[in-house]
Amino acid sequence: MKRKINIVLYSPEIPQNTGNIARTCSVTGAALHIIKPIGFEISDRTLKRAGLDYWNTLEIYYYENYGEFESKHGDKNIYYFSAHAKQKYTDVEYEGEVYIMFGKETDGLPKELIMENPERAVRIPMLQNRRCLNLSNSVAIATYEILRRWDFEGLIEVGEFPDRWF
Repeated sequence: MKRKINIVLYSPEIPQNTGNIARTCSVTGAALHIIKPIGFEISDRTLKRAGLDYWNTLEIYYYENYGEFESKHGDKNIYYFSAHAKQKYTDVEYEGEVYIMFGKETDGLPKELIMENPERAVRIPMLQNRRCLNLSNSVAIATYEILRRWDFEGLIEVGEFPDRWF
């Protein structure tokens, strides 16, 4: 079974977060899916700056709304990350091609998505009475947990670094 991570951003609002997530996608081989509306212009210089020179290495998809995304991927292994989910992100198996979806910075994912998909709704544990982690940090935590479970398949090992780093 082919393994692949797809990171899905539902209406992201802050360009720096999306740029950082794009960079995470680039270095891990994950595809980036962005569901509109978004809170900034794709050409925003802060978005480009946060993603550095990784934009040309991305597999990136845009959707006009959640309905378009769902019509193309609704039957896939989608995990909905939310502070309101009951199960921890470490409590589920991530097999094959997975989609990990994150909501916008101010509101998270729509409550309906969490309520309609409780078996695929997961959370990153935090202290009580705290709103949430930064979006790009949450994406990195989830992505690297999946990669860890897959024994970092396809990523470089010690001693394989390009000469330009030394």
